[in-house]
Amino acid sequence: MFNFFKKIVNKIKGEEKEKKRENIPKEELEEILIGFDIQYDLIESLLKHLGDLVTPKQLEVALLRFVRGESYYDKTRLKTITTKPLVHLIVGVNGAGKTTTIAKLAKLSLKQHKKALLGAGDTFRAAAVKQLQLWGEKLNVQVISAKEGSDPSSLAYNTIESAIAKNIDEVFIDTAGRLHNQTNLKNELSKIARTCSKVLKDAPFYKFLILDGTQGSSGLTQAKIFHETLALDGVIMTKLDGTSKGGAILSVLYELKLPILYLGMGEKEDDLIAFDEERFIEDLVDAVFVEQ
Repeated sequence: MFNFFKKIVNKIKGEEKEKKRENIPKEELEEILIGFDIQYDLIESLLKHLGDLVTPKQLEVALLRFVRGESYYDKTRLKTITTKPLVHLIVGVNGAGKTTTIAKLAKLSLKQHKKALLGAGDTFRAAAVKQLQLWGEKLNVQVISAKEGSDPSSLAYNTIESAIAKNIDEVFIDTAGRLHNQTNLKNELSKIARTCSKVLKDAPFYKFLILDGTQGSSGLTQAKIFHETLALDGVIMTKLDGTSKGGAILSVLYELKLPILYLGMGEKEDDLIAFDEERFIEDLVDAVFVEQ
């Protein structure tokens, strides 16, 4: 599931072998975790109560303590929303995989025998609208779109209105991600969110961030901008099939205290897996203790 960690170990230690080490010196473990692109202050926090030689069980306990700690756990459960239609506002920088992820989320909805509707809210990029329309055709899901350059808030309004009229279960709305112009993007996203609240008569809706896993911890800067603007509900990390920076998952949890919902592991509509923190930790510890 999380075999991207093996790539880190291979780079640091050379070719992977089956045999596992019984313990690792703390200094060496620190080096390995840095290679995983985990923030240094988080590494220090994880290791500060451990001895000079760290066993797999000790590292596993430290990681579980982190992800299940009271201050973390209480804040990183996805809130339950029963509103119909259930609206998902999908945000993230251009190139993070928003449009493909929307298709994957729609496919999950269809698998649950729900009716889905897509909104092509990145109205300034014709390519993004076209890509979403192609996914809609493939999934047999309607896509609400507008002329290039149209007001994305109006598009969001029309999408939700259409969903209400058609008794749709779940709505997924794409958005622009022009982070080079932060002020305009913040204003645009805030307006879209207000519009969603208005048409839903202040009923709650989800705001999910799509974060490119290849960016490592540098993606945290992007995440903070979106979180400050919208008060996000969760994160979906993409492109983890081709990156060795999966440790950034821990950094997102540490910095933002937001739930990791899904991991994108490929380009197909089924390549989206629910994040399993126990399996994540198990694979991380297993990768760390591969013998040289």
